[in-house]
Amino acid sequence: MNLQTLPGLFISHGSPMLALNPEQVGPALQRLSLNLPKPEAIIVMSAHWESNALEVSSSIRPETWHDFRGFPAELYEMRYPAPGQPELAEEILHLLANAGLAAHANSTRPRDHGVWMPLLHMYPEADIPVVEISLPMNLSAEDIYKIAQTLAPLREKQVLMIGSGSITHNLAELAWRGEPADVPEWASTFRNYVVNKLNHDDYEAVLDWQTIPYVQRNHPTLEHFAPLFFAMGTGHRFSIVHSSFSMGSLGMDIYRFD
Repeated sequence: MNLQTLPGLFISHGSPMLALNPEQVGPALQRLSLNLPKPEAIIVMSAHWESNALEVSSSIRPETWHDFRGFPAELYEMRYPAPGQPELAEEILHLLANAGLAAHANSTRPRDHGVWMPLLHMYPEADIPVVEISLPMNLSAEDIYKIAQTLAPLREKQVLMIGSGSITHNLAELAWRGEPADVPEWASTFRNYVVNKLNHDDYEAVLDWQTIPYVQRNHPTLEHFAPLFFAMGTGHRFSIVHSSFSMGSLGMDIYRFD
């Protein structure tokens, strides 16, 4: 059987309110899923599972975790009951070990909103197994990139690989009250620099994140940018699936790597 190789994705998952108010991003995620062959399984590295060591979720049926506070009650009632896949988790651990990357299984980790919120729009039936891997914050950008390169052969088995974060993420600077807000220059400059480098296959410039203009203002902490390094490691043909800003400076871009 000739199976089509699936891409790697970087998804800006935005505020938890994306589940209730999809704006432009929900429809973009839905269209993207309709344009792809249905995956056999999905691997997600989320900004919301920071860890010391690299971990892989091996749960058969992870709980839906509402890892946020102060949002409408109906958001906390949402569930994304997609199964896990311990066999895929074992294969991931095996590939990582062969590459000299230490990792271990975690059978109790619930599924954070960086995983279930975008998948709610892409695969609302929740019938595709999902395995989450952690974001080890002691690793370099190059290390995170290498993790994805190591796992990229799984794409040929119709496994969809996703880095879930945000192209810009400074919560202190957002227009939370819903008033119209212009995109500030520091946010658009940062986003445009990253896209320009990816368009020109200059991945090294993005991995050298400390030199990107306005990086500290867009990412006071790195956890929402680091999943892009993971997505970049999945493939080398870059394209933009969607680009927009929410609440002024919150970048909602979706990128594809083939």
